[in-house]
Amino acid sequence: MSGVGGAEATRERILDAAFTEFAAFGVAGARVDRIAQTAGCNKNLIYVYFTSKENLFTRVLSRALATIYGDLPFPTRNIAEFAGRTFDFVMANPDMLRLLAWSTLNEQTRYPPERLATHVRNIDAIAQAQADDAVTDDFPPEFILTAVLALTTCWAPAMPFGLSIQPNPGVSMEEIRASVVRAVAAMLGERPRAE
Repeated sequence: MSGVGGAEATRERILDAAFTEFAAFGVAGARVDRIAQTAGCNKNLIYVYFTSKENLFTRVLSRALATIYGDLPFPTRNIAEFAGRTFDFVMANPDMLRLLAWSTLNEQTRYPPERLATHVRNIDAIAQAQADDAVTDDFPPEFILTAVLALTTCWAPAMPFGLSIQPNPGVSMEEIRASVVRAVAAMLGERPRAE
């Protein structure tokens, strides 16, 4: 394959390989030569397309965030249901969470602008739900967003308190998920719809 289509296919292979590498090792531990080998391309080509390992990481992070935001649009109502969908997503995509964790740990990482824009939009959605009396105003919107995301993601194997240290292995994933949804609903004063 050659030409523009070949270049785009190579970029996609690099991004796929880089996602796996960065999720496993973070920016500091990732090796460009391993990414090139996995992508089946010359290491120098990565620098031609992305100029640096840090820029490649930012591009991989942007791509992952686009997937997350596309699969998990934040609702204006029934945030408890959103919590259940988020729980499902992070359990099915632990490498996404690892990548986000690495991005937070690396002080040199530039956050893509869509991350902040989405965060602000989600806070505004919660504030509007509070103004409409659909969600309690006992907590600031920023606290609600952080609490919901923390509660829904903390069970993932990539997190320090994930399933690797689960105190009662007899508790099923369905029970944990149901508890997360009930906890968010109770915190927000919502009644979650049956799924």
